[in-house]
Amino acid sequence: MQAFLKTGKLEPADTKRPSTSRSKEERNESLTPWVEKYRPRTVEDVVEQAEVVEVLKQSMDGGDFPNLLFYGPPGTGKTSTILAAARQLFGTMYKERILELNASDERGIQVVRSKIKSFAQLTAGNTRSDGQRCPPFKIIILDEADSMTNAAQAALRRTMEKESHSTRFCLICNYVSRIIEPLTSRCTKFRFKPLGEEKIVERLEYICEKENLKAGRPVLIKIVEASDGDLRRAITHLQSIARLKGKGVEITIDDAMEIIGIVPDKWLDNLMEVCKSKDYSKVEDFVEEFLLEAYATSQVIDQLSERVIYSNEFSDRQKSMIADKLGQCNYWLLEGGSEYIQLLDLCYIIIKAYS
Repeated sequence: MQAFLKTGKLEPADTKRPSTSRSKEERNESLTPWVEKYRPRTVEDVVEQAEVVEVLKQSMDGGDFPNLLFYGPPGTGKTSTILAAARQLFGTMYKERILELNASDERGIQVVRSKIKSFAQLTAGNTRSDGQRCPPFKIIILDEADSMTNAAQAALRRTMEKESHSTRFCLICNYVSRIIEPLTSRCTKFRFKPLGEEKIVERLEYICEKENLKAGRPVLIKIVEASDGDLRRAITHLQSIARLKGKGVEITIDDAMEIIGIVPDKWLDNLMEVCKSKDYSKVEDFVEEFLLEAYATSQVIDQLSERVIYSNEFSDRQKSMIADKLGQCNYWLLEGGSEYIQLLDLCYIIIKAYS
């Protein structure tokens, strides 16, 4: 197939296609969220959860795969672990053998009776499309299963029991107490613990190396501290900082704090000093100035709570008084309360504690 150029000469129509497709692939690669780009591809790549990984490896080797219940804080690898295991088990048949539903899908009793039940009833062979052998069952992944209604969970119980020969279930949740007892008794339970600081730093260093980012260890530690053991959040923070600064530029702690939204210590120090002065007009001026900096008051509460608890400046009674007010202010902020009023209220309680 040929095409005319402006000169009137003939030239193959696909002359420039390879470079166009390459640039398109590079563009798609750059737009991919790093959380997905660096998601574990095998069970061995999962960070830290050694007990879960060992059990899954033995289950995959022996072909005896139980129903699973993964629970624990967000960002600790629950979904990534089961997806990595499924890829290893099914290879090229991955998409045909997996049904994944999360909280954004409708998962009431009707969906359990129709979509989940019909998928569970399908038979599965023991040969993949590439000719290799694979387990003769499918996997249904119910992410954030603790948001399912009790009626839907009760309907799921019978399906799990009846279709056990052809289907395995993996329930993923943050709070295992919200899963009804008949379901938990049919599953092997694994608790995913918050990831250690060192492990998250190692993963971030690996990503920095792959993405050609210049970030010192103190910067990565600051990102980890803000993520509270949530690897997903830490990777997202790192990508946001990289987008702002660009590749090849040295990332500083100030850059990290600005993107993450951490309140610098100088503001917290000033808040405590103003409260210690017991001058209400100074407190009002400070709160107005602070809010103009656009820091989140909820972040102030988080950082102040840790500071107050570990402070040697307050007695246990004073700590109790401030901590109680921190909880109240946090509640009213979640309910849509005014940041100005809540921060003022908090400052007045700290003044009272100093008195």
